Amino acid sequence: MQALNIISAADTRPLAQPDLDAIKSKQQATWASGDFAVIGTTLQIVGESLAEAIDVRAGERVLDVAAGNGNATLAAARRFAHVTSTDYVPALLEKGKARADAEGLEVVFKVADAEDLPFEDASFDVVLSTFGAMFTPDHTRPAREMLRVLRDGGRIGLANWTPEGFIGQLFKVIGGYFPPPAGLKSPALWGTEPHIVALFGSEATDILCQRKQFNFRYRSGAHWIQVFREFYGPALKAFAALDPSMQAALEQDIANLLDRFNVAGTSSLVVPGEYLEVVIRKR
Repeated sequence: MQALNIISAADTRPLAQPDLDAIKSKQQATWASGDFAVIGTTLQIVGESLAEAIDVRAGERVLDVAAGNGNATLAAARRFAHVTSTDYVPALLEKGKARADAEGLEVVFKVADAEDLPFEDASFDVVLSTFGAMFTPDHTRPAREMLRVLRDGGRIGLANWTPEGFIGQLFKVIGGYFPPPAGLKSPALWGTEPHIVALFGSEATDILCQRKQFNFRYRSGAHWIQVFREFYGPALKAFAALDPSMQAALEQDIANLLDRFNVAGTSSLVVPGEYLEVVIRKR
């Protein structure tokens, strides 16, 4: 019994609390490195799908949270909504603005932290986030902020990578080289229905979750690795932090993952990336 009591006491000790502010600063620097817009533009179809799922209508006030270079922003603006596009990396907003200007779309761009949105309560009819809010260190804060700035009866639309899908598995591969800080929740949790319900359910009348696929289309696995290693901040930083032998090991592990998911055979690379499309209606 004494041994069992010792084990029980050990199990109930509080988990280490990560320094969320330090993690956020590091994440911001990571996303500012490389040029995510090169990859972000390939994901445009996800923004269009989400805009249709959330039923964006002309004249509605739409907020895009952690917008990156503006996929959901452009999708909503193309539907004649009044769009505010936010991110905490100014360079990404500049890329989004260039895209909007090229199409003659009127969009307000504002530097903002998803965990502390600089808007009044009930300022928007629709809030969107595609592969953005899911990367915040404190999952509860962006959920609370999105709900706060949304009017009663408004809608939240999210697109989040699932743990089982390609990007979720890529997180695991990179995590084998760079374990996350103790106590930090995985961003892939946002791609699970129970976590979405836990974050938003208390203020929602309805939550619809649908698993979808985005196909990464590249010339080959080597081409995918080259593009992501050069332009995708998390991959760029991961490789830069390793010595040459470990870089080679990480590259091989990613190549193996790409081979496992590739459905195009040897002719090219087509890797389905599963994500969760979420539509939430606020009470």
